[in-house]
Amino acid sequence: MTTSTKTSTTNTPLAAPAPMTPMQEFWHYFSSNKGAVAGLVVILIICFMAVFANLVAPHSPSDQYRDALLLPPAWLEGGNWSFVLGTDDVGRDILSRLIYGSRLSIAVGIVAVTASLVMGILLGLIAGYFKGLIDTAIMRIVDIMLAMPSLLLAIAIVAILGPSIVNAALAISIVSLPHYVRLTRAATMAEMSRDYVTSSKVIGAGPLRLMFICILPNCLAPLIVQATLGFSSAILDMAALGFLGLGAQPPTPEWGSMLADALQFVQRAWWVVTFPGLMILITVLAFNLMGDGLRDALDPKLKQ
Repeated sequence: MTTSTKTSTTNTPLAAPAPMTPMQEFWHYFSSNKGAVAGLVVILIICFMAVFANLVAPHSPSDQYRDALLLPPAWLEGGNWSFVLGTDDVGRDILSRLIYGSRLSIAVGIVAVTASLVMGILLGLIAGYFKGLIDTAIMRIVDIMLAMPSLLLAIAIVAILGPSIVNAALAISIVSLPHYVRLTRAATMAEMSRDYVTSSKVIGAGPLRLMFICILPNCLAPLIVQATLGFSSAILDMAALGFLGLGAQPPTPEWGSMLADALQFVQRAWWVVTFPGLMILITVLAFNLMGDGLRDALDPKLKQ
């Protein structure tokens, strides 16, 4: 007699994956946008050049080489590998001036965006929380500022204060202010109807605690995205003011002023105009791509 033995296999349930931390979740959605990752890499490279410009730049931005006037890029006929991107009309190295110009553009972007963001949050919280006459007064001023073209308003402010890099940064922060005010006000009014705000009022929370502890943290996601996009606008406005001679004054290396100085050589020395324009284009595009990725990662409605 043969006996058959049956072996039973027990299916053990698979363990559930550990939940992602907020930072892991943010990076998961952000990294799924390849354009945003590419923009972040470009921004990191530009920031590295800005911080370590003294080490990265092959020459000083103000050194003039009289025997190398309007020298073409190194890979063209007549070029010199000591000046990879060529020289300008007074013999200054274009690559070095672009690297040092990135320091100025990033610094102006940080100052302008930070100033407009802080003031916009304060005014937007006040308008959205108190409403009534205060809200009306603030928003009418904002509407008047939005009715004027931002570049013309910046030109008017710099013309009154005088052309300088500090006044240009101040003008850019002022013209960027209305966007942060409107965004903060809208987010504040949306959060005012939430249950947690009502509960905080019931237990006796004051206006300052409600605005800055309860409401503001829940309004930061769209503000972070707007601030990132504001960098690109600040860089463009700074380049425009520099092109018009109202920003950084010669011989300070700045992308907009480099375009203005090289305008007369656009036909016989294309590299003098092309490379500063490309730097502006690449930097602005990188910030816009990163802003799109931040929007996808921070907005719950866009998460799949």
